[in-house]
Order: sequence, then C-alpha cells, then structure tokens
Amino acid sequence: MTEVRVPVTHESDVVVVRREVRTLASTLGFSSGELAVIATAVSEIARNIVVYAKRGEVVLSLVENGARKGVRVVARDYGPGIPDLSLAMKDGWSTAKGLGLGLPGARRLMDEFDVVSEVGKGTIVTMTKWSR
Repeated sequence: MTEVRVPVTHESDVVVVRREVRTLASTLGFSSGELAVIATAVSEIARNIVVYAKRGEVVLSLVENGARKGVRVVARDYGPGIPDLSLAMKDGWSTAKGLGLGLPGARRLMDEFDVVSEVGKGTIVTMTKWSR
C-alpha cells in the first residue's frame, strides 16, 4: 500500500500536503477537476491543523474496496480538540474569525468523511474520495 506522511506545523506544509495528495490521487486517473476538489478538501483540513492545533500530521494513502479505488486522507492533530463537534460542522461557525467553511466544506467535497475529537487530546479527520 502506498502511503505518504506529511508533518504539519506551518502554513507552508499545507502546500506540501496539497502537492502530495494531487500526485498520489493522479495515479488513480482522477480528472483535473477531481484533483482540485481533493486538494481543496485536504488544504482546509491541513490549514485547520496549523490554525487550531499548531502541530499534526496528514497521512495519504491509496485504498481499495472491491473494484473501487480511492485516496484516503487521515489528518491527526494534538491540539485542544473540538468542544462541540455538531456546531463545528455547521457552515459559518469559527473560533478563529474565519468563514467557518473548513470542516463542512471538506465534508461536502469528499465521498466519505468522519471526525473524532477529544477535548485536550486532539482531532482526527478521516476522508476518502473514490475514483469514478
């Protein structure tokens, strides 16, 4: 299984994660539009690590489910966690004075999306995009 790990501690790491996910996903034949969608979702999640947690990691991997192939993204941080996950998943909610579109936007862009967060321990976002 192909796996790429990218430490995320600085805004410049968001660019690295974007490039790596595009490179990996392109091996599955995603269109340029689909690659842009995946890169956008990954950027939002990686940027959240930088803004809220200060340090974390994004793990990118190719996955299969029967005949389907896709790219899976697991973003893990060691930050403060999300006290109210249902609120954080609503458009427009932000504690950093942003647009509040990061988590809900990424959820809309990907085929599968899951968030687990524990206050004081951090957050794990897992998302998958399947090739058509």
